Amino acid sequence: MSLHENAVLVLKEYEDQEELRGLYLDHLAEHPDGMWKACGAGHITASALVIDPARGRVLLTLHRKLRMWLQMGGHCEPGDGTLMEAALREATEESGIAGLTLLPGGPVRLDRHPIPAPCHWHLDVQYAALVPEGAVEAISDESLDLRWFPYDEVAQVADDSVVQLLKRTLARLS
Repeated sequence: MSLHENAVLVLKEYEDQEELRGLYLDHLAEHPDGMWKACGAGHITASALVIDPARGRVLLTLHRKLRMWLQMGGHCEPGDGTLMEAALREATEESGIAGLTLLPGGPVRLDRHPIPAPCHWHLDVQYAALVPEGAVEAISDESLDLRWFPYDEVAQVADDSVVQLLKRTLARLS
């Protein structure tokens, strides 16, 4: 199964955000290259909110280009077999934490946001990644900073997309 086929399957099984889910599926139907950065109409990305439920906190990255506190994530790569693998790879690379596990149940949320030309849209499939006990983070070249935030401070530093991702992640955890 190709990554494109996996994305279609994941999105068909995702039972929330019906209008946005339909937009993602339409995009993939219209664009065989819709998984890749080279697709000028936009492309699917994969991300994961790194969360430490035992300590009531999330790890956010200060994105080097956007200068915003965000969850870990980014572009799919040819070696990614599934969206879950892409999200886990991105979370591991950007957090420096080995042994992350994705929260069961598939994507937590979808988020479509504009990006600068030549591409126009990121169609992000968002997961949540649980940290193992004793996890130690390490900043990557893609970040200006990496920091743990208590749940109640996320809205003060991050945009609504991250706040909504946290809210849905916490609902799934409870």
